[in-house]
Amino acid sequence: QVQIVESGGGVVQPGGSLRLSCSATGSLFAIYSMGWYRQAPGQTREFVARVDSPGGTYHADSVKGRFTISRDNAKNTVYLQMIGLKPEDTAKYSCNVLFKPSGASTRTESLWGQGTQVTVSS
Repeated sequence: QVQIVESGGGVVQPGGSLRLSCSATGSLFAIYSMGWYRQAPGQTREFVARVDSPGGTYHADSVKGRFTISRDNAKNTVYLQMIGLKPEDTAKYSCNVLFKPSGASTRTESLWGQGTQVTVSS
């Protein structure tokens, strides 16, 4: 069974930095992509950043230049380095993993972590 383990959230002042981590553990055959999404109170969940298997990275316009996603394939872990944080970045950040569960499977599975809270406040 595959599990998602997230860490790194917290409270930071405007202009501060945080690094989020997300690891996929358990039995899986291959990971297609790993990414971060966020949801603020009263808002719909929005895309933040994603990295695919070949290493391509994608960032939402609202975080470009401030957030950087990276991946350690050997550890099945993705990181989100956040700098220049703003109050509007306050949200629950959730990790999503798209993966192939086994070599014989033709399905793509999607798994979400429980989320980690990021609060930017003075």
